[in-house]
Amino acid sequence: MKSNKLKKWLAAPYAVWAAGFIIIPLILIILPLLMIIYYGLTSSDGSFTLDNLLAIGEPIHYKALGQSLLIAFGSTCISLLIAYPLAYILSKNQGGKKGVVIMLFILPMWINFLLRVLALQMILANTGILNGILNFFGLPSQHLLYTRTAILIGMTYDYLPFMILPIYNAMCKIDKDLIHAAADLGAGSRLIFRKIILPLSMPGVISGIIMVFVPSISEFAIADILGGSKILLIGNVIEQEFSLTNNWNLGSGLSIVLMIFIFISMAVMNKNDAKGEGQMIW
Repeated sequence: MKSNKLKKWLAAPYAVWAAGFIIIPLILIILPLLMIIYYGLTSSDGSFTLDNLLAIGEPIHYKALGQSLLIAFGSTCISLLIAYPLAYILSKNQGGKKGVVIMLFILPMWINFLLRVLALQMILANTGILNGILNFFGLPSQHLLYTRTAILIGMTYDYLPFMILPIYNAMCKIDKDLIHAAADLGAGSRLIFRKIILPLSMPGVISGIIMVFVPSISEFAIADILGGSKILLIGNVIEQEFSLTNNWNLGSGLSIVLMIFIFISMAVMNKNDAKGEGQMIW
């Protein structure tokens, strides 16, 4: 009896730890999700309805969703075009400078997100640093701020590290003996890249695409600051429904539709990930 009581007392700290670090975080994750589902499937009087979900068919909503998908697709493509060659070069470089370059891309992630976007706003302003450099070389000024281009630049800048790191890690895992064996058999650098490096780096590419595309769809802060509230993305519409009009039902319904799009995109990407390595980040 005494030994059983002692075991219970010894297990008490673990129970407290489990409640504090497992159960409570799960509640904080699940409870807001349940609230969104409840409000999204009910009207203002609490009755069941699908009108909040079907509201995505209204012109202002589906245009905002289409614009979000277009900008998210663009930022993902640009990030991939920049990240893949850079990750390839870094993976082949064995010198000490490789760590410095990687650190330069990771460093902005340690700075507050809002400060990064505000700094980019100052760079892209009509009287900002970018136009100052262009004017110094006698080139015409570019009116980028408060345009789709500014939002695209902001998203690419903000999410580029999330594209570089998975691709870089995937390339570092490639067995160098495979490359050496192919070279010994007479394969050229282009053939080695096409037949070995590109296929084996695809899990990292898929991970990077998911990590950039998914948050880009729901982004609203970058559109607010760099778009000047002139360009509405679906994230801006949802944020306004919650904060300005206080219409939690419509905002939650649109959030559910957005979650469905995100889950579909993740499912498609993970289906193409044959080895499942791209799912490790989730």
